[in-house]
Amino acid sequence: MSEQHIVSAFDRDLEAIQAMVIKMGGLVEAAILDGARALESRDTELAEKVRDGDAAIDALEDQVNEEAARCIALRAPIATDLRIVLSVLRLSAALERLGDYAKNIAKRTTVLTAMNPLTGSDVTLRRMAREVQSMLKDTLDAFVQRDKALAEDVIQRDLDVDQMYNALFREFLTFMMEDPRNITSCMHLHFIAKNIERMGDLVTNMAEQVIYVATGEMPRAERPKEDLTAISHELEE
Repeated sequence: MSEQHIVSAFDRDLEAIQAMVIKMGGLVEAAILDGARALESRDTELAEKVRDGDAAIDALEDQVNEEAARCIALRAPIATDLRIVLSVLRLSAALERLGDYAKNIAKRTTVLTAMNPLTGSDVTLRRMAREVQSMLKDTLDAFVQRDKALAEDVIQRDLDVDQMYNALFREFLTFMMEDPRNITSCMHLHFIAKNIERMGDLVTNMAEQVIYVATGEMPRAERPKEDLTAISHELEE
């Protein structure tokens, strides 16, 4: 009876920690979408809401860390149970970083309100952000359901985000060459695009972690990558 009681207490602890991660995920999804909407409409109030909301995401990560540490200390999980607890810590860290990227987008949106918008770029950035948010939602669903196939699908979809980023990168270069007055706004927009592209990478890392939870092994195949700007930087080095 005592061992059964310990197991059931661990299960309750683990469910509570996983619920916190899912709550974090919901806040991050909203921050990504709101950040993109604020950018497209130049809505400074919505951008400020995204910036302020990052504190709640950070607080949840701290809570996850504390509860996971307490769970390890009191329950001494092993094998599969330990794998889940450690993966939860990695997922919450990635979510916190995603929240930071959303906050950075909101900060640059506030600066961009004083500049002339560039035709079409805001719409593409919002589409990129929606894809990342969709990938994040599916990753969290895959985590709850221990769905390896759904996590693998998320990894493949990061190619779409990379391709949108590459197209925007070329577009911004064209705008800057056509009119030097576009340089400042293009630089801000490029940083936003790069933040969203990195969000896609982080979500892909999370999807790989979900596969590890579901199977006990990290994916061995090399991750598909289409960020051509990153490749060019590597060649220059």
